Amino acid sequence: MVAATVNATLKIDIWSDIACPWCYIGKRRLEEALRRLDAADSGIGVEIEYHSFELSPDTPVDFEGPILDYFADAKGISKDQAQQMLAQVTEVAAGEGLDFRYDILQHTKTLKAHELLHHAKAHGRQIDMKERLLKAYFVEGGYVGRVDDLVRYATEIGLDADEARAALEDGRYGADVAADIAQARGYGIQGVPFFVIDTKYGVSGAQDPAVFVEVLEKAAADQQARAGVDVG
Repeated sequence: MVAATVNATLKIDIWSDIACPWCYIGKRRLEEALRRLDAADSGIGVEIEYHSFELSPDTPVDFEGPILDYFADAKGISKDQAQQMLAQVTEVAAGEGLDFRYDILQHTKTLKAHELLHHAKAHGRQIDMKERLLKAYFVEGGYVGRVDDLVRYATEIGLDADEARAALEDGRYGADVAADIAQARGYGIQGVPFFVIDTKYGVSGAQDPAVFVEVLEKAAADQQARAGVDVG
């Protein structure tokens, strides 16, 4: 364990998609890890930034049909198998306090949602925006691909409606989304969620909170060692 007197601020870069159940689960598990570190008075602070990654870029904005059909086709499996997989991930999510509703989920292209996340980041509200979009998609059966709906979600976290609409309609953050995806390819990221801690440690998938704690403590110790601080 890192000594309680150690002070370190770590950057956590997270590649994820809105339409990714494990990204929502991973978010909750990282949050639990941070709570544990805070409770232990670890002296570790974090700065979190989300980066864009489209798992299904060919999905139409107005996808028609249940997610079960799409999932079965995308995975090349039967509908029964797809149903079992969705039930399993729903059960795992419930263990993290998340009430996934695949029965009302509205599958869609997530490009505009990623653009909105960049807009929110520019206004210091990216974390709130990420949570709102994930909840809308997985819990509320909301649409996260249409501009009108996205503007509404933006206003719910305190962003200006006209500014959000303008950003989405003129596509000013499209290049930022593309840059995120290109950087993911540069890192060799093929699936999400993927966490890069202090630009040095990569964590793939929605790992147990204990895994995040271990990696964060290691990264903090390394940071302090580079700074010549005794973390014994």
